[in-house]
Amino acid sequence: MNKKIVILNGSPREKGNTAALVNAFSKGAEEAGNTVRIFRLGKMEIHGCKGCFGGKNEEEYPCVQKDDMQQIYQPVKEADVVVMASPLYYWNMSGQLRTAVDRLFALEEGNKNYLRGNKSSALLMAAEGNGFEDAVVYYDHLMEHLRWKNLGHVLAGGNMMPGDVDGKKEVEQAYELGKSI
Repeated sequence: MNKKIVILNGSPREKGNTAALVNAFSKGAEEAGNTVRIFRLGKMEIHGCKGCFGGKNEEEYPCVQKDDMQQIYQPVKEADVVVMASPLYYWNMSGQLRTAVDRLFALEEGNKNYLRGNKSSALLMAAEGNGFEDAVVYYDHLMEHLRWKNLGHVLAGGNMMPGDVDGKKEVEQAYELGKSI
């Protein structure tokens, strides 16, 4: 198997419920022989997209902005699987994850499209409630646009405090999803 997996973790909590899903997924994926690289977006300095269409995707750092996205572009270009992980904030993904996803547009600009097609993705989310519908609709549309294979969603509702997800079926689902890759 040995696929390259990039996880974009949009949670600001280092030991929160989203992190528990990420860790379970990573463990399963690594046990299956894959390599996993996790980016904790909440610890990174990533600015919003300027919409300037100035990207040069064939370059090592395709965006005109020079921030921590420079660490993410090449691994995403090389990845077979890109996992999006986030807590549910106002019925959608966190701003940290949405900002990074917006900035990945730089890989679509220029002479080649390094983002569209030939990749797979999964969505991992944790939340206090269970209103994941809008986030899933956004994610599914994004998968259609990017022409990525949608490997599925693990949606863990009913988790307010860090550690609430521990021992719940969604952690095992995340592990199994990682192992299936």
